Amino acid sequence: MKAAVLYQANSPFVIEDIGISKPGPREVLVRTAAVGVCHSDLHFVEGSLPFPLPAVLGHEASGVVEQVGSEVRTVKPGDHVISCLSAYCGHCDHCLTGHLSLCMSPDTKRRDDEEPRLLARTGKAMPQYMNLSAFAEQMLVHEHALVAVRRDMPMDRAALIGCGVVTGVGAVMHTAKVQPGETVAVIGCGGIGLAAINGAAIAGAGRIIAIDRLPGKLELARKFGATDVIDASSTDAVQAVRELTSGGVHHALEAIGLKQTVEQAFGMLRRGGTATVVGVVPPGVEIGIKGFELMEEKRLQGCRMGSNRFPVDMPRLVDFYLSGKLKLDDMISRRMPLEGINDAFDELRRGELARSVLMFPQ
Repeated sequence: MKAAVLYQANSPFVIEDIGISKPGPREVLVRTAAVGVCHSDLHFVEGSLPFPLPAVLGHEASGVVEQVGSEVRTVKPGDHVISCLSAYCGHCDHCLTGHLSLCMSPDTKRRDDEEPRLLARTGKAMPQYMNLSAFAEQMLVHEHALVAVRRDMPMDRAALIGCGVVTGVGAVMHTAKVQPGETVAVIGCGGIGLAAINGAAIAGAGRIIAIDRLPGKLELARKFGATDVIDASSTDAVQAVRELTSGGVHHALEAIGLKQTVEQAFGMLRRGGTATVVGVVPPGVEIGIKGFELMEEKRLQGCRMGSNRFPVDMPRLVDFYLSGKLKLDDMISRRMPLEGINDAFDELRRGELARSVLMFPQ
């Protein structure tokens, strides 16, 4: 099958043919339809997060089931599916207590003594990225890395739900647990930030403040539900938020992953407020907060994939989109074939677009 292979950090992807195995008992072979180009992939492309190379990246995908293993019960050939990198085993303590996104069980991967799912063109085993490796014509994954959705859901918009949307909306509803009428600030208006803004609007937040350095993204944030916008390139965002809300917000969501913006999120809270870090903070980065402010019952918490229960959440998000509540159409800036992947990452580095989506022939 054709795939985009990354051979070393900070180098272009190479489009080439690689090998893919057949489904094992709990595995599913999917014909890829669309893949979003997510900022999380850029961390690996640039080497700030390590991963053994060469590898096929990509994790925000939709597709159609082609084959299933003998013990698969959740999907069948012909199903339209969305993938999720937080594959779950279903029997560890995280899964059994409803925290599927925290599952780290090796049961969803092939053992070292089994044939690998992917083979490089040299015939050597290739590591599978985030249980998926979606920048390819096909994906071979555990059944618990997929969920079937309605066939009237457009595949390009379905792909976005697989990471950015389930993370952003989930961060609001599951991790932060935003209540109707509460005030929310979102730092960073990329794909995840826009989804968080949209999620806050769906949750009934009384005031939603979008913060970014690019005017175009702030204008887009208004379409997703922001009631106020702050240009952080010319304004002290913390001071501006505190002035707008007479003392701070109930919730601040950081959707970039920078030390400065995480600290800003904590700084713009009111008493009893919660800052939720949704962005990926690089390893080794330490966050500094004023300890005395913890006496005001302020909280700083992390978020993994929107604390999702994706087999339940993703079909509901599809329903939200098809009923007009989830604004996915404006999130896609460009659609391009797999061969355009290097251009897509160049655009991602510039930070000017919300989401590029790679489309595969069907």
